[in-house]
Amino acid sequence: MNFHKNLFVLTHNLFDRRFSSLYQQLMKKFLVDYNILLEEQNHKLREAILFAYENVPYYHRIFDEIKISPHDINNRKDLENLPLLTKEKIRENFPEFTPKNLSGQRYYDNRTSGSTGHPLHYRFSKYDRLLGGCLVYRGWSIAGYELGDKMVFLAGIALGLNFKNKLTIKIHETTRNIRKLSSYAMDEANLRKYREVINKVEPKFIRGLPTSIFTFARWVEENNLDVYSPQAVLTTAEKLFPYQRQKIEEVFNCQVFDGYGLNDGGVSAFELADHSGMRIDTERAVMEIVDENGNQITNGTGRIIATSLHNTAFPFIRYDTGDIGTVKIKPDGTHVLTEIVGRQDHMLHTPEGKFIHGTFFDILLRELDGVKQFQVIQTDLNNLTIKIVRDESFIESQLQSILPTIRDYSESWQIHFEFVDEIEMTEAGKFKYVINLLEE
Repeated sequence: MNFHKNLFVLTHNLFDRRFSSLYQQLMKKFLVDYNILLEEQNHKLREAILFAYENVPYYHRIFDEIKISPHDINNRKDLENLPLLTKEKIRENFPEFTPKNLSGQRYYDNRTSGSTGHPLHYRFSKYDRLLGGCLVYRGWSIAGYELGDKMVFLAGIALGLNFKNKLTIKIHETTRNIRKLSSYAMDEANLRKYREVINKVEPKFIRGLPTSIFTFARWVEENNLDVYSPQAVLTTAEKLFPYQRQKIEEVFNCQVFDGYGLNDGGVSAFELADHSGMRIDTERAVMEIVDENGNQITNGTGRIIATSLHNTAFPFIRYDTGDIGTVKIKPDGTHVLTEIVGRQDHMLHTPEGKFIHGTFFDILLRELDGVKQFQVIQTDLNNLTIKIVRDESFIESQLQSILPTIRDYSESWQIHFEFVDEIEMTEAGKFKYVINLLEE
């Protein structure tokens, strides 16, 4: 065991003495039959539902109103009998989500990244946070990660980058053997600095937002530069597009492993070694994929719904995460996400009453020469503005070639192209390629 691993484990055990034993238990569960894990999940679900009913006024009221006993929820399938929980419902009834025994708990106040300008405030218990961290480390292990391995983060607030004092940052980076680089200001000067850091640090892994790592990789390629090749690149917090994966793997000469996770709700999934999908974790939350009626889908695309199993400070039951994913069940029973389609607020509305996902424009615009970046903004039902960051190879006349394809989806949409020098990141340091003002 090397110095960095010793320091990493020691620091985590000081934070919570249960860290080492919990991490070892989770690693062993990787070898357990997935169907057995689902049975264990059902057992924990029954406990979590009963706790919520007995301690959280909101759930007690809702169960009584729909005339369902907590004892009627015995497995994940039974969750279909409960209503979905939205962010709006939480905000409207926030005081009712305070457990009766909150004063006796150890917990953290938190909030979502608020990329729409409306962050959600919530709490999560100390154990839930510990479990979430251990699951992340276990998920990275699929790519070969071991505790304390050297890593560079290219991140925003969504991945823990904040603006603490320099001493605190230094201690955090030293004890975890990481170096954090900001995804907020990726200009020429910072891109050169980031390359210098990566080449000097020689990290075993690079982790960050797909858009940020892709932007960096493309800059490296365009400037014909060399960059250190890690064992793997780990992406999360945004949809990873195939063209991004391809470019990142080409430039860094390694594989990309994608991941998905939310603290609000506690769901997580990590890409398998054969890249057949992301294995859905069972220990921290129940993840459902549901159709428009809230019914579970076992093979197909739908909304991602989360039910936390350990967050006694703020239980989430059938929480609508706002994400859309595609699920399938492998022959051995393992539940995997084969794709994170995107956010529900990435849906665009047509005057004809249709809904078009923003990935349509990604596929369409990526086929054009010279498009470095784009953003689609729906200002009202009839108007779309498409912002484009272009390079010298861009030919404006090619925009006319995509209009007939857009018209196939809506004859009434008025398309306005706008050329810009850059597209701003969100408050969380993410790139939002679709903004639907009708939704926001």
